[in-house]
Amino acid sequence: MQYIIDGHNLIPKLGLRLDTFDDELDLVARLQEFCRLRRAHVEVYFDGAPPGQTGPRSAGAVTAHFVRQGSSADAAIESRLEKMGRAAKNWTVVSSDHRVQRAAQAAHAEALSSEEFARMMSAAQAERTLQAKSDTSLSPDEVEEWLGIFKRRG
Repeated sequence: MQYIIDGHNLIPKLGLRLDTFDDELDLVARLQEFCRLRRAHVEVYFDGAPPGQTGPRSAGAVTAHFVRQGSSADAAIESRLEKMGRAAKNWTVVSSDHRVQRAAQAAHAEALSSEEFARMMSAAQAERTLQAKSDTSLSPDEVEEWLGIFKRRG
């Protein structure tokens, strides 16, 4: 799956704060984990980048686009969708901003609210946690075997 994400729109939906210094980096780290778990690819857009800090940066399956001050992530997402042409139908756009959702629909991309995507990220993390627990659990036969070993030693 491939996602285009309005980053500042998603940050508060994950319990992160927009006024912290590392909010964008925290989101990128969480998106990297999501991509690893779901075999996805993400382009995330952040607006308000100061001069000298603009442009794309890749981190695994996540490409973060830092949009210069005076422009917006919304406009950058719309531009990206236009440049994709027909390929946009293979992408899901994540934003609760109605303008961005309309642009996604016009480009024939799927539109998903930030709240829905945050729930997907939480579900992926919960599945990973359950999987990790089940990987370390013993089967009933293994429990009996260990009990036998402990009884012989006691």
